[in-house]
Amino acid sequence: MAFLFSTYLIFAKIISIFVNVNQNSTEIKAEPRVLFVDMNSYFARCEQQVNYWLRNRPVGVCVYTGKYGCVISLSTEAKDRGLKAGMRLNDAMAICPDLVPVESNPARYRDFHKKIINVMRQYCNDVVPKSIDEAIINLTNYDHADPMKVAVSIKADILSKVGDWLTCSVGIAPNAFLAKLASVRGKKQGGLMMISPQNIDEVLSGLKLGDLPGIGANMAYRLERADVKTPLEMRYCPPQRLKSIFKSIDGIYWHYRLNFIETNIVAHEYRGMQAMRQISAEKRQHINYIDQLFMTLCLTLEKRMVHHKFYCKSVGFTARYADNTRWDDAFTISVPVQDAISLMRMIRSRIEKFEAATSSGPIINTDIIQMRVAVTNFVNNGNMLYSLFEDMDRKETALKTMHQIKDKFGSDKLIRAVEMTDGKVIKDVIGFGSVKDLTDLDYK
Repeated sequence: MAFLFSTYLIFAKIISIFVNVNQNSTEIKAEPRVLFVDMNSYFARCEQQVNYWLRNRPVGVCVYTGKYGCVISLSTEAKDRGLKAGMRLNDAMAICPDLVPVESNPARYRDFHKKIINVMRQYCNDVVPKSIDEAIINLTNYDHADPMKVAVSIKADILSKVGDWLTCSVGIAPNAFLAKLASVRGKKQGGLMMISPQNIDEVLSGLKLGDLPGIGANMAYRLERADVKTPLEMRYCPPQRLKSIFKSIDGIYWHYRLNFIETNIVAHEYRGMQAMRQISAEKRQHINYIDQLFMTLCLTLEKRMVHHKFYCKSVGFTARYADNTRWDDAFTISVPVQDAISLMRMIRSRIEKFEAATSSGPIINTDIIQMRVAVTNFVNNGNMLYSLFEDMDRKETALKTMHQIKDKFGSDKLIRAVEMTDGKVIKDVIGFGSVKDLTDLDYK
């Protein structure tokens, strides 16, 4: 009886976690009670927040500020000059000579992100960070809360409690997708817009297919060829026809999104992880840098897997070259791994075998413009054979302890032999989707 009761408690806890994490539903929700908060020009605004003299000036945040550095975020002032994210710094400077290039500061952006999420959680516990600069607030279970008043209060609180230069746009709608659409369309309406059953057709009638977040040029072309030429026509298109056009169940999901059914509120669930970096012409002149970058990508995945207590059984590696060719490899292993050393050894071993079998030149060379390492097919200690568990558990504990020390005291305070380099450090980088490794503890 005690065993059954214990099992029941565990099962109830699992169900409770599932309900709290995955808030998707096939129920049509007509009342607009989902908020989508989108921070404006986030990285650039963070820099303007901490440096008063950058305010009201065109600012471009770059991974590095060399001549060919890539601009990853632009201030509003820079966007008004016609600059676009993704431009090379030399091209951006040619268009806007008074652009102020600033090297990115990932730790700063994560710190502001945590503070912003904590502001939102003062109004609602159902907050799902979707990226470093976006979050969903689900007020469905908060009948007493007025979504419009909450949105106005959150905008004001971020300015007063986090930073007076950190503005945002808030969209309100019956589901997360339409709330995101409202946040985008609302940027030119004071940063606040609501989409409801009463005005959705009016909103969609003024849009093109490419204005819908997630509909790219290729999919827009496919829809138009199928005689679905506007978002409004897409909304009233039968779900099975959309499935046929999309050639996948995604078509049905799009019918759901445009008809108030929730498909986009879900906490991050890893199916796979990847670490990827672009390599500039300046950096790829040095093979040592490329080798260090390869190591850094593997170490990044190690830290993520340790954080989530994952081991992977499938590994992938991709190298893209300046002549638009690429080399891909993917393989499955019988014994799950978690550490960077194992990843590096396995990938290098397969590269060496390929080079020997084909008499090709080096796969890792100075022509690489992009490198990617990916892991998937995850298991955890609880799913492993007991004979493997004890040794892996000790290794996991050691790795977790090491990363905790690095996080607390600095990455240079504890270094394994594999991490020792000639002093050239690969910088920390951050992407707009990089919040999967943050947990509830990070927001306290």
